[in-house]
Amino acid sequence: MNNPVIDELEKGYLKSELPTLSAGDTVKVFVKIVEGNKERLQAFEGTIIKMHGAGLNKTITVRKVFQGVGVERVFLINSPRIDKIEVIRRGDVKRSKLYYLRERSGKATRIKEKIEKR
Repeated sequence: MNNPVIDELEKGYLKSELPTLSAGDTVKVFVKIVEGNKERLQAFEGTIIKMHGAGLNKTITVRKVFQGVGVERVFLINSPRIDKIEVIRRGDVKRSKLYYLRERSGKATRIKEKIEKR
């Protein structure tokens, strides 16, 4: 039900080299950080607990535990600030939203790895 003019405009901003992502995957997201007049890449590695939206507005929520504190960060995957996304492990989960990981810690947060057919 979108306007075809808006859809045509958004096509130019969609990234084509994105990997297939799903909840439960462990990913490393490289974000461009601007400090003063310098620009550098910062990696954020964690598990995708949520995917939301479609098209240009697609976001992923990535969770990691750093020094005993859970950190979640939402990334707009078609943003120009996202340099690249690497999939480290494919998770085999039966849910689309993994909010239950927030209450768990240690070995209870492990996700089974998906075995791909050759």
